[in-house]
Amino acid sequence: MSKNVKTAPAHGGSEVRDRILETASELFYRRGVRAVGVDLVVERSGVAKTSLYRHFGTKNDLVAAFLKREDQDFWGTWDRVSERHSDDALAELDAHCEWIGERVGRRNYRGCPQINTAAEFPEIDHPARIVAETHMREMRRRLNVIAEKLQVARPDRLAGQLAVIINGAFVSMPLFEAGEATELLRHAAHALIAASGD
Repeated sequence: MSKNVKTAPAHGGSEVRDRILETASELFYRRGVRAVGVDLVVERSGVAKTSLYRHFGTKNDLVAAFLKREDQDFWGTWDRVSERHSDDALAELDAHCEWIGERVGRRNYRGCPQINTAAEFPEIDHPARIVAETHMREMRRRLNVIAEKLQVARPDRLAGQLAVIINGAFVSMPLFEAGEATELLRHAAHALIAASGD
């Protein structure tokens, strides 16, 4: 997350909603969901508490909206990369390793918002955990599409393995030397592909 919180006066319901969500997203990502109360979001966004609850019925709804917003950003990037390599599955996978490696290598990166938030809520039916689980299942589905294009013997298994190394990268950012995440991801992916005939 690197977007700045909007501070200009908002006009209209959608702008107020956007300002609340922008502020909450920044706070949730930097501090953690449980550490950020509604009062802090209200204070930082400069809106009345009644406005927050008009747009987001509960804090859980605000958390779910934050994760959906992050989801849209992540899959938007994924789709743009996929479109550039629609005729070459290996090039597509390499390109995904590149932008994901760049993302986890940022100095202000605190990990995957979905994984971070899911870890804060052990209840399997919590709205935030459901959004996070949906995100992870979607990643595996998309990786399975790539694996099928690669024509490996067990695309489902390769997709699962790729999901493990990508999700591992999201939580391993303190271990990476500057600029090495992309190459580690790419080499691991190629090793899995090479072994996928076994």
